[in-house]
Amino acid sequence: MSPPREKPWHAHLTIDLLARILQRSIFHPFIACLFPLCQRAVGSPYSSSAVIVTCTYAALVTLVWLLGILNQRAAYGAPRELDWETEVVVITGGASGLGRVMTEMFGMRGASVAVLDVREPETQGRSEGLAGVRFYQCDVGDAALVEKAKELIEKDLGTPTIVINNAGIVNGKSILTLSATEVENNFRVNTLSHFHTLRAFLPGMLASESGGTIVTVASVLGKLGASHLSDYSASKAALIAMHASLRAELASPNAPVGADNLRTILVTPGQLSTPLFAGLETPSTFLGPVVEPVELAREIVRMIDLGESGEISMPLYARWVDWLAVLPAALQKLVRGVSGMDRAMENFKIVDTAEVKKASSAATEEKVKS
Repeated sequence: MSPPREKPWHAHLTIDLLARILQRSIFHPFIACLFPLCQRAVGSPYSSSAVIVTCTYAALVTLVWLLGILNQRAAYGAPRELDWETEVVVITGGASGLGRVMTEMFGMRGASVAVLDVREPETQGRSEGLAGVRFYQCDVGDAALVEKAKELIEKDLGTPTIVINNAGIVNGKSILTLSATEVENNFRVNTLSHFHTLRAFLPGMLASESGGTIVTVASVLGKLGASHLSDYSASKAALIAMHASLRAELASPNAPVGADNLRTILVTPGQLSTPLFAGLETPSTFLGPVVEPVELAREIVRMIDLGESGEISMPLYARWVDWLAVLPAALQKLVRGVSGMDRAMENFKIVDTAEVKKASSAATEEKVKS
């Protein structure tokens, strides 16, 4: 398989790019405050409409920015302090896709990283980020195997303080063509694995003086559902509900000791450019662009570094998709039809993930290094 072709220039023009530009320009408090200063610099009096309008605009932008900070603090509390000399990172499904990118990012900074996966990372195209990473062959859908892996990790690296539940599979079949084995395996890997890792690693995180961070990698399909993805969507919806319940238990007055120093991150991305959905063509590259694993991994690592809790949704539509449920049923049907999200899966084909990874490994490693 030949390496992936370079995208044409217009493929990089997306609504996410435009929103990012606006957020860092006219919707940034610093830039907004320059507008009234510019008006004064050209001699406009304080009483002029130009100065009044620009001052009002700057005040509103600054107010929204401050409210966002207050909302983050009120909802999730103060960030925890990380000491990377004692932090131990566990990543499920870290041998490929998004998990491998995060593994390389943590590995290149010298962190103690343990990867739980059913297969080892490929030696071909292996980056320096994997040099110090410990691999533990483990089916995370098996609770007994997760417990054994925990004992080995604690012996080799220490007590895990950061758990990134990332492992996932997809069948891409209709309900009528799914076998019972495929449905059960989907929920074992996509959903039950999160319960197994939390039951295994959460006690040690609660006992840690520095606290811990739990990352739940779900999907925007857990909020939307889609044709030919009933099992996958249901498993991701279960993760969103489980994460909400976990936050509620940690914030409860009867929460265990140490719960106040635990941080939780929910990740609900759209389509990722990984082998998992390599055979799927996105309906709209402008409104619903494919997310590069490196971009999502950087945001996850950034939030972990800051010691914050929160939700990461990429691309832009994934942040606002909850509002779709507010619309009348007829409008919801119209939006789904126009988006083409249900038709996209009808032509989905599971591709040879090994070939896809070989073709794109070099490009991925260059993006991680940059």
